[in-house]
Amino acid sequence: MPGVMVIEALAQVGVILFFMTAEGSRSKLVYFSGIDRCRFRQPVIPGDQIRLEVTATARRGIFYKMKGEAWVDGKRVAEAEMSCAIVDRT
Repeated sequence: MPGVMVIEALAQVGVILFFMTAEGSRSKLVYFSGIDRCRFRQPVIPGDQIRLEVTATARRGIFYKMKGEAWVDGKRVAEAEMSCAIVDRT
């Protein structure tokens, strides 16, 4: 699995995290604004089962930061800090 797809999966899990905790999330849009400290530690090959963990780390107004990690067989294969903005869908 290409590393960019692992990071994309982490970003989508982050959106799910915010939407599960936010009221009125159906009327919101998410714009990703950055990916920092991205590290790929090990390749992910066909047949691997990836466990994705995302934690919200900061919020300032509509801007959010989160840290994501991808694990295969108890070993961290990728990690990144991501930022996004959540805005009204108007």
